[in-house]
Amino acid sequence: MLIHVTGASGSGTSTLGKALAGELGGAFLDADDFFWAPSDPPFQARRPVEERRSLLLTEFSRSDIAVRSGSVTAWGVGIEDVFDFVVFLYVDTALRLERLRERELQRFGKANPTFLEWAAQYDEGPSEGRSLAKQQAWLSARRCPVLNLDGDLSTQERLARIRAWMGDHRLQCERP
Repeated sequence: MLIHVTGASGSGTSTLGKALAGELGGAFLDADDFFWAPSDPPFQARRPVEERRSLLLTEFSRSDIAVRSGSVTAWGVGIEDVFDFVVFLYVDTALRLERLRERELQRFGKANPTFLEWAAQYDEGPSEGRSLAKQQAWLSARRCPVLNLDGDLSTQERLARIRAWMGDHRLQCERP
């Protein structure tokens, strides 16, 4: 089973993805590990689309259950329509920015103002990258079920809602 957790930067996709993968006994795959080429400092050079597709499909083939967090918009139908279901997280902009500022400080010792400015534009739609409108359009084009989780919910509450929703939709994950 392949599960995709998506939402704006700072909405909790990686945190939820890791927790869900752990609960299901599956692999956790973070978007940044495929989108960005290794660099020092990190997050400087994008991988070509074909390279990231190939890397991700290889990882999918290694596990019966995989949870992928981040965004795969514009990665191509071979990636975008491979999921058994998608979880979309929406969190208020102020909270997301607070989380991102904190994460940046922990990772790099300072917050990148350009990144925070880009992330702040999500609801209105930045010229490049993710936006709420782009993600909603992408979600509406999916052939698999989509669960929307709105608000500042704890990871445990999100997991409980996913479990209930999976049961209602008869989506079952068997441990390998």
